[in-house]
Amino acid sequence: MSETGHQHALSYVRADMLPQQEPPVSHSGPIKWVRENLLSSPLNVILTVISLYVLYAVLSGLIPWFFNSVWDARSLNECREVFLATGATGGGGACWAVLQERGIQLIYGFYPADLYWRPNLTFILFFVAVAPILYSDRLPSQMLWFTALYPFLMPWLLWGGSFWVPILVIAGLVVGYLAWMVGSRIGGSILGGIAGIVFAILWWLFAVPTLNDSIHRVVGNMRVDQVVAESTARLETLGPELTGLETRRESVRDEIAELEAIKAQAFAPIEEAVEIARETAELAFYEEEGVDPETDQIGPGLRERAEEEGQHAASAAARDPALNTVRATFLNAVDGLTEMRNEVNEISSQINIMQSERSDTEALLLNIEQLPDRLEEIERLQESATTPGAISELESVQDVVSQTYTEMGRIGLTPVESREFGGFMLALIIGLSGIILSLPLGILLALGRQSDLFLINKVSVAFIELIRGVPLIVWLFTAQLLLNYFLPPGSNFDLLLRVIIMVTLFASAYIAEVVRGGLAALAKGQYEAADALGLDYAKSMRLIVLPQALKISIPGIVNTFIGLFKDTTLVVFIGLLDPIGLSNSIRSSTDWNGIYWELFAFIGLLFFACCFSMGRYSLSLEKKLNREHR
Repeated sequence: MSETGHQHALSYVRADMLPQQEPPVSHSGPIKWVRENLLSSPLNVILTVISLYVLYAVLSGLIPWFFNSVWDARSLNECREVFLATGATGGGGACWAVLQERGIQLIYGFYPADLYWRPNLTFILFFVAVAPILYSDRLPSQMLWFTALYPFLMPWLLWGGSFWVPILVIAGLVVGYLAWMVGSRIGGSILGGIAGIVFAILWWLFAVPTLNDSIHRVVGNMRVDQVVAESTARLETLGPELTGLETRRESVRDEIAELEAIKAQAFAPIEEAVEIARETAELAFYEEEGVDPETDQIGPGLRERAEEEGQHAASAAARDPALNTVRATFLNAVDGLTEMRNEVNEISSQINIMQSERSDTEALLLNIEQLPDRLEEIERLQESATTPGAISELESVQDVVSQTYTEMGRIGLTPVESREFGGFMLALIIGLSGIILSLPLGILLALGRQSDLFLINKVSVAFIELIRGVPLIVWLFTAQLLLNYFLPPGSNFDLLLRVIIMVTLFASAYIAEVVRGGLAALAKGQYEAADALGLDYAKSMRLIVLPQALKISIPGIVNTFIGLFKDTTLVVFIGLLDPIGLSNSIRSSTDWNGIYWELFAFIGLLFFACCFSMGRYSLSLEKKLNREHR
């Protein structure tokens, strides 16, 4: 063969690439992961086996308990009857029916049912308000205007009142800003800041109530005839509506009584068959063991085995096909009773709302009718009110007149008192308010503790050490009991507001130390760089120091927020009905006495969802702000 032909026959350059090969199974995939993470050493193998056994032991009891559950029942005894009828005589599964009946109460407390849309809207608007802060790189900055307005809109939606109250509160910021400008020109920034804070607080404490009462009087005088006409017309329609609802409620109650009889009649043969099977099985077991249960002494182990035999026999008897007809009748009756009782509860709720509306309307019409006489009485008492009794009578009449004008002049939302707040909604209000307010206050305290000004430094240190050195429950009792002793006589400081203030102060002390740790972690060169750029203290902190310190402090800050949110359950000790307090109230009722796990599992799930969400956002924020790889 010639040299040229040999070169054509042997080619050392491949014309086509080989297809990509799958990596060896031992070097990738789940087998590699299991080998490296679970079976990498004898100790890991032992720990893996133990962990799998523990997981199996937990899930083998938890999964049947969760899925073999009852959702349609009106009491714990009715749940047990359903378990017995379906053959789960060993106690059955979970009785989730308590959530169907009381789940709404665990979330909203005693907030009026016809006003649930207000906390729902407040909760939705909260996410709209915080979205431009949490996701500033994805949303337009114009949304921050709504973020600034939300703290004034939220209390109005929850507590109600006239629409001009939030406007008057916002006006306090304008007053504070004007006072800051004037004070800064006269005595510098420190005097301006103090003047702004003082004038804003004075406006909120004195000007807002006075202006609010005056506006109510003006609007009330303009709407007297309209209010009287509308109230009279409403009273005329309330009577027939109440009569119709009461008639419907009585009709449904009669149907419930009939269905209760059907349920009891269907349950009787099931209960009888189960008891006979249980007793027969236990006697047969004792006979096999050669023991007479009436005369011989039976040990606990033998008795437990006998009860297990009885339970197995009872479960088999309950599932006997001969009882299918009565079992189906019983379960259908339970389902029908649940629907009818829910309907009765809904009708009763509507009746209570209408009865309350009727009594309030009648009282308003009576107060309007007596308003001229009471105004004359106020003038007479003002001239002769010299004794404590006369002064007290004058204040009482003035309160009634003021309340009448408030009802006539209110243009806005129906007021809701703080005592009607409860459940998980209460925990959200306290927790979110404390989180939002404690962060800026904690940053100021951290800066104050590092300040070179003697007074600011010592005040910040004293505040932080005092707040941190006393348990939160003590501060809550202080807010409930002792704070009234330091308030002017006759002042009515809402308990929920006092709790929010105490929780905010408590959390701010911990936030201050977390932020101070972030400030201490910064190199001295960062401060020197700010000085080299010619920045003053405020700009150096805002533009250079605090952004880096807060980034370092994110895990500690979020950890404090999570602890604060969980600590809201402590308000149960001062009489506020948070989810734990409501669960105690539910368990103390005769219908649900003895139920535990279902309520606490539901409450724990709600708190876990919120805390887990905060933790995940913290992790994503840390990754987004991470600059070490650039």
